[in-house]
Amino acid sequence: MPQAKMFQAYVIEVSDRTAGIVVSDSRGFCFFSSDRAFDGLDGGYFGSARAAERAVRAHLQQRREVEGRATRG
Repeated sequence: MPQAKMFQAYVIEVSDRTAGIVVSDSRGFCFFSSDRAFDGLDGGYFGSARAAERAVRAHLQQRREVEGRATRG
């Protein structure tokens, strides 16, 4: 009888926002965005859930920096 595959899924939240979820599969952890601000990462693969969380945090920081320059300039 074939073994059932076990998948892991985690919600990623940053700055009181739910960015999305990561789901494990044979290639790693795939990110699914639940907030438009993180659509740039949607469908991306990461080596771990923690790596996906770091990417989400970096993405948010980058967006804040770009928005900050736009309001100053």
